[in-house]
Amino acid sequence: MTQPLKPPAFSPDGITAPLRQLAFRRIWLASVLANLGALIRSVGAAWTMTQMTSSADKVALVQTALMLPVMLISMPAGAIADMYDRRIVAVLSVGIALTGAAALTTLGWLGLLTPNLLLISCFVVGTGMALMDPAWQSSVSEQVPPETLPAAVALNSISYNIARSVGPAIGGIVVATAGAVASFAINTLLYIPLILALFLWKRVSEPSRLPPERLSRAIVSGLRYIVNSPSIKIVLVRSMVMGVLGGGLIALMPLVARDLLLGGAQTYGIILSAFGLGAVVGALNITIVRQHMSGESAIRACALSMSGAIAAIALSGAPMLTAIAMFLAGAVWMIAWALLNIAVQLSAPRWVAGRSLAAYQAAGSGGVAVGSWAWGYLADVTGVQIALLISAALMLASPILGVWLRMPRISARQQDAEILADPEVRLELSGRSGPLVVEIEYRVEQENARAFHKVMQDVQLYRQRTGAYGWSIARDIADPELWTERYHCPTWLDYLRQRNRATQLERDLDRRAAELHKGPEPVRVRRMLERPFGSMRRKENDHDRAAKEAMHGQELIRS
Repeated sequence: MTQPLKPPAFSPDGITAPLRQLAFRRIWLASVLANLGALIRSVGAAWTMTQMTSSADKVALVQTALMLPVMLISMPAGAIADMYDRRIVAVLSVGIALTGAAALTTLGWLGLLTPNLLLISCFVVGTGMALMDPAWQSSVSEQVPPETLPAAVALNSISYNIARSVGPAIGGIVVATAGAVASFAINTLLYIPLILALFLWKRVSEPSRLPPERLSRAIVSGLRYIVNSPSIKIVLVRSMVMGVLGGGLIALMPLVARDLLLGGAQTYGIILSAFGLGAVVGALNITIVRQHMSGESAIRACALSMSGAIAAIALSGAPMLTAIAMFLAGAVWMIAWALLNIAVQLSAPRWVAGRSLAAYQAAGSGGVAVGSWAWGYLADVTGVQIALLISAALMLASPILGVWLRMPRISARQQDAEILADPEVRLELSGRSGPLVVEIEYRVEQENARAFHKVMQDVQLYRQRTGAYGWSIARDIADPELWTERYHCPTWLDYLRQRNRATQLERDLDRRAAELHKGPEPVRVRRMLERPFGSMRRKENDHDRAAKEAMHGQELIRS
């Protein structure tokens, strides 16, 4: 088992190292402004809803409208980020968010805003940011050196929480003095610098020698990778639980200000700023936390601290005590999400990074969205205080999940393995020829059979993660030393992708299996077309697009 990551001791130089990269610095500073505008708009939207209706679930639905798109479209968004130029995807996504903010401003200025129109506009803004996040998050590794990636992830979290530390207070002042429409207009204007920064980013990408997957197949590939990646599945479950249980505090903040503290928009802005300021402090200390605690211990500590903070907020009637509890809640909330984010970033190889991060965002934001609605409904039935106390109790019990779903220990991001040359074939193939059947024969001494079988269990997951299906391992009953691994790929093009998606650690599994092979002959590989007559029905003048990737050579090879 790999050892926990031991980052260097915390220093200002360490956390700010990614800012030395011009592209990252520009986009990061612009994202601070965009997040500031989003937080100012959030105060205006939430407070506008409290003025239009007294229903707690309607107020909580503002948060749901902003977060639900992440759950609904994150996987397509991640696939798009992996398939196309991430800079262009990010620019278009911010454009959608700007359109939603502009619509919200216009409706408010004309006096046409209703609860439903407010929720729809927030949903459009949320959709734009849901498309933006996978492209931005997965492109961070292209903008900074590998050794500064955890610091860059922390800085991304800090950018939002710097805005959160002052944005809500500014939003409260703006709403109190100039009205909610002004907060919507500020949000619209502050998206513009981010679009400009993305335009200025001169992204250098290595063109793939293979055409991109279709969107539907890319989504399936991402889901297949996640299903066969135990570490990412654990992070997703823990993210969803954290989102559901912590979503109550996030969604009910306006009601805490109005009903528990008997305050107005400024009170709401102040307690939200305390939460954001705590989050900034938490993000600045992520390196120290990772140095002294394992991922599991840190997540447990965050859950316990969050539970205490939520209980204090529920029972407090004093703004100062509530602000202190909000500060603590913001710090541990930030640390927990940063640790979960880093775990996904380090677990996913580059080819599926966008989809893995999208799944993480879907799990976390989906949890917050569902939790926001559920806690809002419960607050309508039992009151805000009781709802928060129930949330605190469940958060207190959540570390029990670590018994079965322990956070993975990951030392560094998985490095892509070297590209393999395409195998030579003699049958004329197009990219869509298939299904392809791959058989690999090993000769293993009987005393090594148990060790070989254990290695092959890991090989199974890695083959399935990278695109294979129908995997099996069989042992010859007449020749017990002969083992045959067998799997399928949908098409020839899918096979070419699958064999070059392996990370260095996964390629090492192939080497370990080959080391257990005995005999003078190397491991024997057969690649066979399951439907060989399909290619014979093609017309000679067929100009199928996929035929451009046709390969010639040997249908059955030994390697």
